[in-house]
Amino acid sequence: MTKPIEEYFVPWMKPLKMYFSPHIDLAWRDPSLHRMMSNENPLPPSPKVLEAINKYGAMSNRYPDQGIVVRTRIAEMNGLDGPENVVIGNGSSEVFDMTFRTFLQPGEEVIQHTPCFAIYQLRCDVLGGKLVSVPMIYKDKRLLFDADGILKAITPQTKIIAIANPNNPSGNFMDATDFVRIAETGIPFVIDEAYVEYSGLEKSQVALVKKYKNVMITRTLSKAYGLAGMRFGYLLADRDVAMKVAATLLPWNVGTIIMWAALAALEDREGLAERVKYNNEQIAYIEEMLGSIPGFVVFPSHANYILFDAGGTGKTGKEIIAYAEKKGIILRGESAKYGSDGWFRVTIGSKEENRMFVETVREFLTK
Repeated sequence: MTKPIEEYFVPWMKPLKMYFSPHIDLAWRDPSLHRMMSNENPLPPSPKVLEAINKYGAMSNRYPDQGIVVRTRIAEMNGLDGPENVVIGNGSSEVFDMTFRTFLQPGEEVIQHTPCFAIYQLRCDVLGGKLVSVPMIYKDKRLLFDADGILKAITPQTKIIAIANPNNPSGNFMDATDFVRIAETGIPFVIDEAYVEYSGLEKSQVALVKKYKNVMITRTLSKAYGLAGMRFGYLLADRDVAMKVAATLLPWNVGTIIMWAALAALEDREGLAERVKYNNEQIAYIEEMLGSIPGFVVFPSHANYILFDAGGTGKTGKEIIAYAEKKGIILRGESAKYGSDGWFRVTIGSKEENRMFVETVREFLTK
């Protein structure tokens, strides 16, 4: 008698399902809705990027190389020796997948700080790892990193520590001294800098890569560069570590069009500056317009999204999200935490969308 196919699945895969983003599917189904939920950049790619897309689109009949040119440029930007310090991927999500495959075996542990980006759990689960979550500290209307809690969570089974900086969704940075404390444990330490460009690379922890072989930096062009649909991310690491991570990648994982469009975006400093300036002005506008509502907590953000806790107003995040959707705005929900169910998040949109969002929230909370 043959066994059912389910018995051939590796045990840790049996409860897992495909990652699904209903809010993104909704936005594509109904283009009239305002996409203020997925940390996308509202500004389209720059003319220089579009020119590269057109140019290299005509060469799509050829396999790409290993991205030597763009990897060399990324290394130069970050003061690293050369392309062998850089691994490129299909978004930073694939970079995390490759990195976790390099270090994690079934039953071993990944430490993350919560609330945080879901990719750490997704890649841990698919490898049969055990996720250890250390909550941030909610104090004085701020979410604070708990480096002591992270260090206390380390066990002999800890194989990876992953920290987003600035954090998604709280939008704040961890103290530089705490990165050193964690780096000195020697445990593979992945610092997710998906949003660092909004504050400038001087806020990056890339200098630690040169000092600590266990420190790795991930970045993406999906946010400040505005190329979420192109899917380009990269890892910065010691040469030996980067080349071991690179051994896990699928051949030609980044296509010709993508890597040359990425290079064009990285070279377009004016385009990046324009997007950063716009985003940071709009962050300040929303924080100012909503910061005075009694009981409504606005978390200062160094990214392209803002986290809120409406618990003190007597309203829930779900109620606000539902009301906004009636107005044609898609927002991002957050699970209940710290004794409040008022959490939700907004992504910076166009100026008109940001005004609509502010008016919608004020209208709902003050009616």
